[in-house]
Amino acid sequence: MTMQISLAQPRGFCAGVTRAIDIVSLALQRFGAPVYVYHEIVHNQHVVQTLREQGAVFVDQLDAVPAGAVTVFSAHGVSRAVVHASGQRGLHTLDATCPLVTKVHLQAQKFARHGHHLVMVGHAGHEEVEGTLGSVDTPMHVVGSVRDVQRLPWPASASVAYVTQTTLSLDDAREILEALRARYPRLIGPELDDICYATQNRQNAVRDLAQNVDLMLIVGARNSSNSNRLREVAARSGCPAYLIQDASELQAAWWQDPVQRIGIGSGASTPEVLVEQVVQALVQQTGASVVNQDGVREHVMFRLPRELEVQAA
Repeated sequence: MTMQISLAQPRGFCAGVTRAIDIVSLALQRFGAPVYVYHEIVHNQHVVQTLREQGAVFVDQLDAVPAGAVTVFSAHGVSRAVVHASGQRGLHTLDATCPLVTKVHLQAQKFARHGHHLVMVGHAGHEEVEGTLGSVDTPMHVVGSVRDVQRLPWPASASVAYVTQTTLSLDDAREILEALRARYPRLIGPELDDICYATQNRQNAVRDLAQNVDLMLIVGARNSSNSNRLREVAARSGCPAYLIQDASELQAAWWQDPVQRIGIGSGASTPEVLVEQVVQALVQQTGASVVNQDGVREHVMFRLPRELEVQAA
C-alpha cells in the first residue's frame, strides 16, 4: 500500500495575518527602510526573517524606536499605554492589529463601561492577552484553566463578563466557559463560535483529518499559540501529532510501519511555502501520494489602513 499524505483544508494564513504582513510590506515600499515593528508581526520566524531582510526592524520596547519613526503594531494588538507612549514619542504608527482582536478589545471596553467584573479566557503573558488587558482601565482576570476559575475572588452573585483570546483551543475554552457559567449564573460574553473564524475552521479541519490518519504533522512556529492548539486538537483525537517549524525537523522514525496515512495542517501564521517544503521532503523520503482534503474555502478579507490603500492599488 502506497503511503498517502492528506492536506487539511483550510490551513495557513488567515485574513488577519495576511493583512498584517501586507501592512509591513507596503509600509516599506511607501516609506522605505527601516520600518519598525513592535513585537513579531505574527508568530512565525520565516515571516519575520523575510521582512527583516526587506528592512523591517522588530523591537520589544518602544524606547528602541527612534522618535518620529514609522512603527507598525503587530497583529496581536497593543495596550492603550503603548498607543499613548507612541504618541508621546511622535511615532508614525500603523495598526496591524487583527480586526477580530480589535473586536475583543471593544467587547471588553463595553463590559467595563457597564460595570461588570472582567475575565479574559486565554493564556497569561501572550501578547494578544497583554494587549487586551491594557485596552481597558479596570482590572481583568486571566483564566487559562478550570482551576483558575475557582480562584476568582467574586461571589456567585457578581455580575461577571468575559472575553476570549482568539487563538484558544475551542475544547479548552468550552470547558472553562462551562465552569464560569456554573460559578457565575449571571455571566455574559460572546458565544464560543464568535471567537475567530480561522481558529474554528483550522481546528475543525485538523480534528476531522486526525481521525482518519495514522500521524498528524502541524507546520508552525513553536511560539505560535494557534499552531500549538492545532497539535493538541490532533492529539486529543487519538492521533500521534507533532509540531514542526519546517522540513528540517522531520524525523523518519515517525512514519515507520504501520503508518500509511500522514495528515498535515498548518497554523494561521504559517506560510504555504513551508508546508510545500514539508510535503516535498516527505514525498522524496517515502514515495507518498498527496491528496488535498475538501474543506471550508475562506474568502474573508480585511481592509488595509487608509494611507496604504493607494500603495496597495
